[in-house]
Amino acid sequence: MASSLSSSLSHFSRISVTSLQHDYNNKIPADSQCRHFLLSRRFHSLRKGITLPRRRESPSSGICASLTDVSVNVAVEEKELSKGDSWSVHKFGGTCMGSSQRIKNVGDIVLNDDSERKLVVVSAMSKVTDMMYDLINKAQSRDESYISSLDAVLEKHSATAHDILDGETLAIFLSKLHEDISNLKAMLRAIYIAGHVTESFTDFVVGHGELWSAQMLSLVIRKNGIDCKWMDTREVLIVNPTSSNQVDPDYLESERRLEKWYSLNPCKVIIATGFIASTPENIPTTLKRDGSDFSAAIMGSLFRARQVTIWTDVDGVYSADPRKVSEAVILKTLSYQEAWEMSYFGANVLHPRTIIPVMRYGIPILIRNIFNLSAPGTKICHPVVSDYEDKSNLQNYVKGFATIDNLALVNVEGTGMAGVPGTASAIFAAVKDVGANVIMISQASSEHSVCFAVPEKEVKAVAEALQSRFRQALDNGRLSQVAVIPNCSILAAVGQKMASTPGVSATLFNALAKANINVRAIAQGCSEYNITVVIKREDSIKALRAVHSRFYLSRTTIAMGIIGPGLIGSTLLDQLRDQASILKEEFNIDLRVMGIIGSKSMLLSDVGIDLAKWKELREERGEVANLEKFAQHVHGNNFIPNTALVDCTADSIIAGHYYEWLCKGIHVITPNKKANSGPLEQYLRLRALQRQSYTHYFYEATVGAGLPIVSTLRGLLETGDKILQIEGIFSGTLSYIFNNFKDGRAFSEVVGEAKEAGYTEPDPRDDLSGTDVARKVIILARESGLKLELSNIPIESLVPEPLRACASAQEFMQQLPKFDQEFAKKQEDADNAGEVLRYVGVVDVTNKKGVVELRKYKKDHPFAQLSGSDNIIAFTTRRYKNQPLIVRGPGAGAQVTAGGIFSDILRLASYLGAPS
Repeated sequence: MASSLSSSLSHFSRISVTSLQHDYNNKIPADSQCRHFLLSRRFHSLRKGITLPRRRESPSSGICASLTDVSVNVAVEEKELSKGDSWSVHKFGGTCMGSSQRIKNVGDIVLNDDSERKLVVVSAMSKVTDMMYDLINKAQSRDESYISSLDAVLEKHSATAHDILDGETLAIFLSKLHEDISNLKAMLRAIYIAGHVTESFTDFVVGHGELWSAQMLSLVIRKNGIDCKWMDTREVLIVNPTSSNQVDPDYLESERRLEKWYSLNPCKVIIATGFIASTPENIPTTLKRDGSDFSAAIMGSLFRARQVTIWTDVDGVYSADPRKVSEAVILKTLSYQEAWEMSYFGANVLHPRTIIPVMRYGIPILIRNIFNLSAPGTKICHPVVSDYEDKSNLQNYVKGFATIDNLALVNVEGTGMAGVPGTASAIFAAVKDVGANVIMISQASSEHSVCFAVPEKEVKAVAEALQSRFRQALDNGRLSQVAVIPNCSILAAVGQKMASTPGVSATLFNALAKANINVRAIAQGCSEYNITVVIKREDSIKALRAVHSRFYLSRTTIAMGIIGPGLIGSTLLDQLRDQASILKEEFNIDLRVMGIIGSKSMLLSDVGIDLAKWKELREERGEVANLEKFAQHVHGNNFIPNTALVDCTADSIIAGHYYEWLCKGIHVITPNKKANSGPLEQYLRLRALQRQSYTHYFYEATVGAGLPIVSTLRGLLETGDKILQIEGIFSGTLSYIFNNFKDGRAFSEVVGEAKEAGYTEPDPRDDLSGTDVARKVIILARESGLKLELSNIPIESLVPEPLRACASAQEFMQQLPKFDQEFAKKQEDADNAGEVLRYVGVVDVTNKKGVVELRKYKKDHPFAQLSGSDNIIAFTTRRYKNQPLIVRGPGAGAQVTAGGIFSDILRLASYLGAPS
């Protein structure tokens, strides 16, 4: 094969010389004998398998490609290169050069730059480099379609040239383009015959895209009368390959060649090729990944430029991936170290090697958007001291967040590792032998374990290598295991000197904990530029959102699902609608209702329902109600780290889902009393789960609607007080009835009035039975530490025995007047004794019991002073023994109940990081 390849390439060389000399003699104006000599040298070198650097002469003498030795004496006036701030460097990637119009836009940007001297580094037109690699692959695979693919490359550049050039400049470029295509066709034919290609030939072929884009842009600039030359950087930039995907620049030799090049090509504007370079032996090569950015940085350092501007299609460097974090912001500045840390962890910044050349001379890099010239971009430079003076603002220390997905953790542990030199070396030698890349390392100070992250696709080979390497240690028990934890991601917080700032780590881990995210491993280098944590892959976006929101004080966003859009639920939705903008602007709280579900239909949204027209949207886009799908939808939105389900029903089946939701990390807020007053075991499980996690369960509105009853009780207990008794009028409905049952009014009349005003349930028996009050009593009893069941509470029902079996509420109301006399007698007896009737619930903590009954109180008692539907609750405690602590206020109605729920939502937001 080798002899075949040599023969083919020899044949290619003969064809190329003949073809090029024919093109040269017939198409390109000959201006010196020197040019013919240089062409001869070029193909003499090709026959030897050596490609010398190519030099393009100034357009005034044509654009014929010529390869020359630096020793060739060309009759051009030499001029010394003046380095320093007079030079600015611009780099335009393939997207910027992607079409004729975009190339014109690039030309406008270069022309409008008021720098004294400019060097512009350009990539190939978008997709061209991929097309060139495809040519190589097809030719090597003996796929004859490489010919039509090469024609497509020719057509793309020919059409672009016709759009932006004309006259002589167009003819010159097209001549050179056809010459290059002819040469490439011959070379690809040789590769096709040999079925093999060397790396240097590959690099030579793929570099043509940069050559063509640089020539076209230089001609566009020259059309405007600007002194402009274009540079084939293979003549100047010398690099030493160090691995298959990395090269090291030879700055001394490159500087020498640059000065020589400039002495022969003095100008104010240089258009240079990105991505390509030469080895010290003058063999074409490339700068590998992000090569054009690297070219710009190297050239910036060689020219000691004032600034290097990288033009791209984004407004700058974001604080997090904006596709994952909608609130991500453009960073005004980054230090060099912050930039390379963020790029290492996957942020769309610069490759770390791009930063090193300019960092040596303190040359700033500016990232700007070619499609949005009004955006100032991000400046990467040495940090300004004032940037870090305000220690109270953690945002000054944490600049950004990034994630790496599809990783696995490998954990090597055992007591035999402690104090044994060389264990870590042996571990990572085994990893190196299988060619795996270690992303992060974490070791416990006890030396009993070492864990590290590797790409998931490499973990099987790593585990097998470690099992083999440490087989004896595993069998003898010196190592206990080599464990693999799959499906992991890395989250990195990046910032200059943040680790030495108190509170940064605490804030980071607190944000993760409150988002219910478990951290599996931690790494923090002494360089203090990043804190790295390993988390579950499914938590990656959620974690990113949570920490970004906490540090950037962006809106604390909560995805909410509203269950039960009845009277209370719809009132809550109206309140959320009215307060949404104020909460966002003044409190950084973004409450997004992602779903609304009723008994029959539900409305779902991926971005948040417009609460101004949720009823209309439910009619138009509603689907059949499915509680499981509903909860999954609200919780499954990875763009929002926090999820809350708000149950506005009185349904015991829905209450039965609370434990399941809390286990999944979904916060629950409800006025539904069924969970806390249901089976004691259910209540105890919910409270235990609430205490051991950062998932919150709020139910203030289960007792007293919007009154702070539960929170007051908790405050007393948490501060060490002892509850003796809780006594109160807990039903707004029954409060209204007995506040108005006086002056000879009939009991049935007052009940009807309460029903008409909306104070009662649709069936007033639900209120008069006392069960609702009993549920509130049992909730407060359990909060006070009593382990009582609802069946332990004696209840005095106000529903006359004969009416309890009525078929409907209407029938009940029709029959109720028959018992007015019975109720009137009780009221009259109380009035004669200077007392009033009140329906109360009592929690007797001292005697560990509760009761619900109709009681009499003196007219000067606080319970006798109520009006309307007010509730009143008296706490008798060790501190408040002689004079009970009293909470009083409206205890019924959709507005106050919804307000109580809303208050719990805002309390949740404050727990999750919103200003309190």
